[in-house]
Amino acid sequence: MSLSKPAGRLTRRNLLRSTAALAAAEAVGVPETEAQAAPLEMSANLYPSIGVKPVVNCRGTFTIITGSQSLPEVKKAMELASHSYVHMDELMESVGRRLAELTQAEWGIVTNGCAAALAHATAACITGGDPEKMQRMPDLTGMKNEVIVPRYARNVYDHAVRMTGVKMIEVDTAAQFEAAVGPQTAMVMIMSGPAAEKGELSIPNACALARKHNVPVIVDAAAEELKIPNIHLQNGAHMVAYSGGKCLRGPQAAGLLLGQKDLLQTAWVCSAPHHAFGRSMKVGKEEIMGMLAAVEMWTKRDHAAEWKEWESWLDHISDAAMKTPGISKKILQPEDLSNHAPVLQLSWDAAKLGITGNEVEALLLNGTPRIVVAGSSGNRRDMSRPSTLRVMPYMMQPGDYKIAADAIHKILANPPKFETLVIPPPGVDVAGTWNVDLKFLSGTAKHQLTIQQTEGKLSGTHKGETIAGSVSGAVEGKTVSIRSSQKIQGTSLSFVFTGVADGDTIRGTVTLAEYGKADFVAHRA
Repeated sequence: MSLSKPAGRLTRRNLLRSTAALAAAEAVGVPETEAQAAPLEMSANLYPSIGVKPVVNCRGTFTIITGSQSLPEVKKAMELASHSYVHMDELMESVGRRLAELTQAEWGIVTNGCAAALAHATAACITGGDPEKMQRMPDLTGMKNEVIVPRYARNVYDHAVRMTGVKMIEVDTAAQFEAAVGPQTAMVMIMSGPAAEKGELSIPNACALARKHNVPVIVDAAAEELKIPNIHLQNGAHMVAYSGGKCLRGPQAAGLLLGQKDLLQTAWVCSAPHHAFGRSMKVGKEEIMGMLAAVEMWTKRDHAAEWKEWESWLDHISDAAMKTPGISKKILQPEDLSNHAPVLQLSWDAAKLGITGNEVEALLLNGTPRIVVAGSSGNRRDMSRPSTLRVMPYMMQPGDYKIAADAIHKILANPPKFETLVIPPPGVDVAGTWNVDLKFLSGTAKHQLTIQQTEGKLSGTHKGETIAGSVSGAVEGKTVSIRSSQKIQGTSLSFVFTGVADGDTIRGTVTLAEYGKADFVAHRA
């Protein structure tokens, strides 16, 4: 099988895919390590001095690419905070009071990220600040151990709630919600988003139901804009959690928890420096003061001017791209408060231009400087499908728009020559049941694939230790590729098996999205 790539280029491994959005770009990769890390250089060359190439962020606030760029005032506050010792309880008491003044919430605390805020809030609702219960966690025997969550709100980040030992009780209707509430109910958790704005379990409706039973509600609003007064607290939530290192442009390792004072003070007691379940999620004085500075600046920033600047950047990028005939543009407006910024979408006919969206994205990532965009579509296997490239200005820095515009124009105006994609006919029959041995970084697992084959197309099922579901795939020559995406808790796990069949054996690798790769050997049963 001849792979689709520019001749002699793009020999990169495909690892930069940590979130669902990042995983959507199949062609994205990061360079292989080429040399041993050099001594650290305390200059603007800090990252390159150890062999790490920074990226231009045209994607948004994703943790895998270090979230946001903290504001100058945040950097200054963190530096100044590092020069003194303070008592952490006294510090958080004063910061909590100031956060309340700034946000018009009853109270506030700073945490070690939004996930930590969710965990501390859950611990607070379970224990009420009882030291004996705090020490017993995550053994919740005899304690409140259930969290009600609307099914639409299940998400990969609710692991931060589950890690406390609670059981997630999924509900779809108000009647199911009422039936689920009981003496074991510790909390209600909702992830904010378009789905939480409508229906009988919208945030206002769910909060009304919970308050009727005196059950606290937390809203996960990690990447949202901070509205003052707070929209979620006004809708009846008891607590709301934000990431510090996203739109607030505070420290990456910080989060913000706002809401009911007694619950937030309990959440603080459940966290470091106190010896409780949350001790491992320590927030330092530098992050605390940096986060406070970020909220202070949020109340002073000219958000309308920022929006106009983003639009001007996108205009510059689209004007440069559209110098190439056949390129069109569309500005996509945000649906909710998360990553709230306009997005530029460029579109073209890949067959006419000679390059696909996925290929442009990969070339940008592997160029100099490296540019991470907000996704793409279009691949060489289906050149009839329109190709797109998306650019998000949300976390771009001044001058980045010129870098992005020049790089995108250069690629689209003069695409590299690509090898012809030759797809051979199927050369093996892999129908049947296969016992699969997987070898991860330091562990193993046994899975099973049951495959049906129709010419070169594959279908069937995939069973893991707890997951099970359908698969799709293809046979090209002796190369077998099988895709599996299986739901588990609030997320889905992706498995892409690629191997070579030889009789009753298939050997190869399985790509695990953000979790890297594993080797596998499959034997026909």
